[in-house]
Amino acid sequence: MPELSHRRRMLVLAICCMSLLIVSLDNTVLNVALPAMRHDLDASVAGMQWTIDAYTLVLASLLMLAGSTADRIGRRKVFMAGLVLFTVGSALCSLAPSLETLIAFRMVQAVGGSMLNPVAMSIITNTFTDPRERARAIGVWGAVVGISMAAGPVVGGLLVDSVGWRSIFWINLPIGIAALLLTWRHVPESRAPKARRPDPVGQLLVITLLGSLTYAIIEAPQKGWTSAEILFFAALAAASLAGLLVYEARRTDPLIDLRFFRSVPFSGATVIAVSAFAALGGFLFLNTLYLQDVRGLSALDAGLYMLPMAAVVCVLSPFSGRLVASRGPRIPLLVAGVAIAVSGLMFAAFDAETGTASMFTAYVLFGLGFGAVNAPITNTAVSGMPRSQAGVAAAVASTSRQIGQTLGVAVIGAVLAAGVADAGSSYGTGTAGDFVAASRAAWWIITGCGVCVLLVGTVSSGRWARGTARRTAERLEEPAVAAPSGSPASQSSRSSTRA
Repeated sequence: MPELSHRRRMLVLAICCMSLLIVSLDNTVLNVALPAMRHDLDASVAGMQWTIDAYTLVLASLLMLAGSTADRIGRRKVFMAGLVLFTVGSALCSLAPSLETLIAFRMVQAVGGSMLNPVAMSIITNTFTDPRERARAIGVWGAVVGISMAAGPVVGGLLVDSVGWRSIFWINLPIGIAALLLTWRHVPESRAPKARRPDPVGQLLVITLLGSLTYAIIEAPQKGWTSAEILFFAALAAASLAGLLVYEARRTDPLIDLRFFRSVPFSGATVIAVSAFAALGGFLFLNTLYLQDVRGLSALDAGLYMLPMAAVVCVLSPFSGRLVASRGPRIPLLVAGVAIAVSGLMFAAFDAETGTASMFTAYVLFGLGFGAVNAPITNTAVSGMPRSQAGVAAAVASTSRQIGQTLGVAVIGAVLAAGVADAGSSYGTGTAGDFVAASRAAWWIITGCGVCVLLVGTVSSGRWARGTARRTAERLEEPAVAAPSGSPASQSSRSSTRA
């Protein structure tokens, strides 16, 4: 296959960004619609958590499988299948008659979503082979997250107030169909020269680990942290984690190659992704409930209140990508850690919600932190790994993000529910002061996430850490097996290298 022109590479990037847009937009729009869903479907705090976490949980469980499958059978094929499933799932969500069916259809969406972002990142990695050009492309990728965060609350609020919460899923339909047709026409097929074999046992252990852990966290406030059911699922999660570590270390082609984590920057990027996206999940969940259910704002007004945060993410993300390309990931990571921690601290220690000026300041700081963190996470995860394993490496980074958001919503929701119960009121019936007091512990957790980003970012971006990344890449890189010129194997290798 001939080298792609600059214009064609930009077109491929735009198509991949369309898939990221519908996935990211879906999450931000959904948060604004939560109070309307709660009222219409008679949902509890746990029910609202499940509308988010059912999606992120399935997504996190299947991302690595989707990444390795794409490397094996073709990234374009898997990407197109994901677009079809996500679009169909969105249409089903708009028709859901109950909370239970909505959660089920969100899971259908998630199966499709698992085939989009990591596969799209793998396509980008194999399309933009120059490190600087790739870093800039990843900066654009991060800007799309910012665009979705800026547009999502406003568009979602407008739709919820004018048409109803079901209309938020209609946004995905035209974008998904357009991305599908453009992918079929313009995105070249690529696959890894030597892809990993399926690992059903590892996949089952990942699903069991994430599912049991999330269930235990979300349901514990209602059923009791020491109840037999919660203790059982906590023990199941621990056993699954232990089994995963032992089993994957012995496989030739594991679902999760534990050797990746010998690279300190890669391990650091994983921890930072979990921390940053846990903070994001908790931030959006708390503020959506506070603005609409406590301050009494409409969905549109709540979206406008969060616009300063989202606008900063939109503006800063491409700048962060260029900074990573020219100076490395350390500066963006330090800025991100400090900004997220200070934002959380303003809510935790100084009750920033109670003043509009202080709340907007905290919003802008959070946007500054989140806008700076996305590009170094992605670039660090994929840039030091062999291109033949780009799909798996990108999937691990994407999985870390989804695990973080899943745990953020689960933990923050559980802490909020426990705080409301301690205040002696049921959710939605207390005063603004009750909510601020109940959410204080949750904001301390978000502050801790920012501190974690700062500390891990400092350790994982130094000279020693970069040395571990080089040594890890050398161990992972397998010598190519020579194939006769013109043979199918040779042609396949050339196609994968140039894709």
